[in-house]
Amino acid sequence: MTGRRPFRETPAVPSAGERKNFDTSFETLPAFQQMVMQRMIGDQLGMENPYYRVHEARAGASSLIDGKPILNFASYDYLGLNGDPRITEAVHQAAARWGTSVSASRLTAGEREAHRELEAALAGLYQAEDAIVFVSGHATAVSTVAALLEPTDLILHDALIHNCIVAGALMSGAVRRSFPHNDMNALEDLLRSERGRYKRVLIATEGLFSMDGDGPDLARIVELKNRYGCWLMVDDAHGLGVLGQTGRGIFEQANVDPGEIDIWLGTLSKSLVSCGGYVAGSKPLVDLLKCVAPGFVYSVGMPVPAAVAATTALRIMLAEPERVQRLQQNGARLHMKAQESGLNTGESWGFGVTPVIIGDTLRTVMLAQRLLKRGINAFPVLPPGVPEATARLRFFVSAEHTFDQIDAAIAATREEADRLAQEDYGMHALPRLLAAGASGLAG
Repeated sequence: MTGRRPFRETPAVPSAGERKNFDTSFETLPAFQQMVMQRMIGDQLGMENPYYRVHEARAGASSLIDGKPILNFASYDYLGLNGDPRITEAVHQAAARWGTSVSASRLTAGEREAHRELEAALAGLYQAEDAIVFVSGHATAVSTVAALLEPTDLILHDALIHNCIVAGALMSGAVRRSFPHNDMNALEDLLRSERGRYKRVLIATEGLFSMDGDGPDLARIVELKNRYGCWLMVDDAHGLGVLGQTGRGIFEQANVDPGEIDIWLGTLSKSLVSCGGYVAGSKPLVDLLKCVAPGFVYSVGMPVPAAVAATTALRIMLAEPERVQRLQQNGARLHMKAQESGLNTGESWGFGVTPVIIGDTLRTVMLAQRLLKRGINAFPVLPPGVPEATARLRFFVSAEHTFDQIDAAIAATREEADRLAQEDYGMHALPRLLAAGASGLAG
């Protein structure tokens, strides 16, 4: 044995003629072509692009778009803490001392005491042994699922679970099965038929679903995971600060011991008005993630000002439960007014998120546009972000909103929805609307 590699003939360099047949254009990608077509149709219908609008002020209960004040129902600053003087002062001091980056992965030179303080506070919130924070909420879930599961494992998740969980499952190579939204009987059927075929099984759900505003029967899921010997992951990104008497989330709302959940997952960008994500659970879980989770190991550590912002916001939330109560009152008000107006709110519990389900994609986008012209910002959510025929406006409420603002927004939504119905505006009328738009352009 010489140790030499076996001889391989070097492939010939493609000729100029052959290279001409290689497709290196992004514009030929089907997704790009679909995007262009959608924009062309929108332009012909006089429909403004609802995405990437610039806010010219802090986006709280109100904001500023194109120099005009608006009522804002499109941001998830649930407790109204973004811009709180106590947080901005703490961030100012942290930036002055530590700068705006830790300039390294935490494994190398990026570890700071602020990270440990935030992780200890989050672990305490869930009565867990430890916690870990990531610089991205999405990467938190992707990295955690990918680090824990293998091709011999199974993940069972709610059909409406966030994309980050699905992406993590795909990255892990584990077998993935979904069960109908919040259907515990269907979950049990899957466990009964599938559990014995896999080494490990992870059940994943959300504490408060971000598109529908409802949540799971947490006690039942805990009972199932214990009976069938599974891990349970709960993404409470939209439950923290929103659910429970003091805002601790779905476990407080459901009166379930938080220690029954193996993996608590969440983000720092909503009630905690910062950026990033976290996992809370056992010390072995956190130790493992700190060694193998790609979104942690191969990423820069969280900037100290971001960590300080989240820690300060969490302390304020726990010290001022009246903020949570105001949010819950506002959520209940919006939900009640929408239902009284005959608007379809789906299965929403009426906390921080309430959808107004229109169904038709075209009508939903135009409804959002007309509301914005009336000074109300409620964002349209369309397939594939939600199931087909369930396009909706998603209303986020904040502790900062007033009942008058909420009532005005719902009244305007009802009025504009009725006008669009009278105009027979929707996907079914697209040929007629396009013809009318073309004649208008020609004129």
